[in-house]
Amino acid sequence: MKFIDEKLRAPPRPTAHVPAKPAISAGDCGLLLVRITFGLLMAGHGSQKLFGILGGEGLDATGRGFAALGYHPGAVYAALCGGSEFLGGLGLALGLFTPLAAAALIGVMINAMATVTAAHGLWETNGGVEYNVCIAVVALAVAAIGPGRFALDRPFRWGRGGWPEAAFAAFAGGIGAVVVLSL
Repeated sequence: MKFIDEKLRAPPRPTAHVPAKPAISAGDCGLLLVRITFGLLMAGHGSQKLFGILGGEGLDATGRGFAALGYHPGAVYAALCGGSEFLGGLGLALGLFTPLAAAALIGVMINAMATVTAAHGLWETNGGVEYNVCIAVVALAVAAIGPGRFALDRPFRWGRGGWPEAAFAAFAGGIGAVVVLSL
């Protein structure tokens, strides 16, 4: 009986060769490079304001600068801006709480555009808004794409990116900027 069953059984179908996905793709490395570059640059800007390192003036001098821009008390807003840049930058670089990190950077960049660089136009050599726009767009794009394979967020739902994560980053960053600008 076994012999007859083996003869009646259909031969196995040939399977198409499916190339294996590489362990590490160029996209994974590219996204990591973008996250680390923008994230650490922003964390550096924040550390200048907060700690006076990397050529920064520190919290007291930065607070006086914020007060001159109309942010009162200046030291509080300098700490808020520096903290948002520092923690948002580190979060983006590490791929940790990515939508929240992106929101922090977006909010700071909206404020910077509204109070400092908007008067200079888009491509002004003395500080137009193009720099701020680029940072905000990169932060939003990373929230939308997701932080990638080499991120601490990878095991979590928000670590895959998507429309909800991008919407959260844009909305929270925008609301934060509106609150700060209206105070």
